[in-house]
Amino acid sequence: MSRFACQEQLLPGATLEEKWEFAVGAGFQAIELRGRGGFAFRDRLPELRRAAAAGVVMPTVCVEMAHFFGAFDPGLRADAIEQLKSQLSVIAEIGGQGAMTPASYGMFSRRLPPFEPPRDEAGDREVLLAGLAELGEHAAAEGVRLYLEPLNRYEDHMVNRLEQAADLIEATGLDSIRIAADTYHMNIEEDDPATALLRAARYVGHVHVSESNRAQPGTGHIDWPAVLAALTATGYDGYLVLECRLRGEAAAALGEVPTFLRRAS
Repeated sequence: MSRFACQEQLLPGATLEEKWEFAVGAGFQAIELRGRGGFAFRDRLPELRRAAAAGVVMPTVCVEMAHFFGAFDPGLRADAIEQLKSQLSVIAEIGGQGAMTPASYGMFSRRLPPFEPPRDEAGDREVLLAGLAELGEHAAAEGVRLYLEPLNRYEDHMVNRLEQAADLIEATGLDSIRIAADTYHMNIEEDDPATALLRAARYVGHVHVSESNRAQPGTGHIDWPAVLAALTATGYDGYLVLECRLRGEAAAALGEVPTFLRRAS
C-alpha cells in the first residue's frame, strides 16, 4: 500500500510542526505544501527549513495561483513559469520530490458560454509544450519533477484526461515531467478511472485522492477498490495525497481516511 499524505491547509495546527504531530497521529506519513503566487512559497523558506530540520516530511508542493503556464496572456504565462521555477527550486532545497500544476484553472471551459476559446487547439498545444519544456528542464536541473494535473472540463479546457497529459509529456521527451492524477477529476472525465491509470501507468508520478463529491474518501461513490488495485498493479509507490473538502469535524474526518483507504485496498 502506498503512503498517505495530507495537504497542509486541512490539518489542525498553527505551525507545520504542530500539523505534522497531528498528521502522524492520524496515520499520514507526509504533508503536501501549498504554493501561493507572488513568490510566497519562496518567502516561506525559513519556516520550511525549520520544519524540515524538525523532521517534518514535505515531499511536494501544489500550486495555488491566480494564473498558470497555459494562460492566454503571454505576460501571465511568463509569470506563472517563473513562479513555478521558484517553487521547484524551493521544494528541491528542502529535499522534496516536486511541484504540481494544472495547465490552467478557471480560465476557460468549452462547456460554458461562450464555448469557443480565443486560442485554437493547435495554439494551446504549442503553448503547453513550450511551458512544459521550460519547466521540465528546470525541474531536471534541480533534481525534482514537475507533475502535470489534468482537471475536469469545467475548470480547464485543455488537459482533462490522463491520456492527454501523457501525450504532452511524451512529446517533450523529458523524464522530469509526470502526471498528477486526481480521483475527483478522473471521476468526471475518465470512462473508467482504473483503466485510465493502467494505460497511463508509465507517466503517473503523483496521486491526489478525494471523492466524487470532492469530500474525503468514503463519502461518495468512487470505486476505491478498483482504483487502488490499479495503482498497485502499476507498481505505484508514491503518496496518496488527500486534497478535498472535509465532511464532519476535521480531526475525526482526517483520522478516518488512512483506515478507509487501507481497508479498500
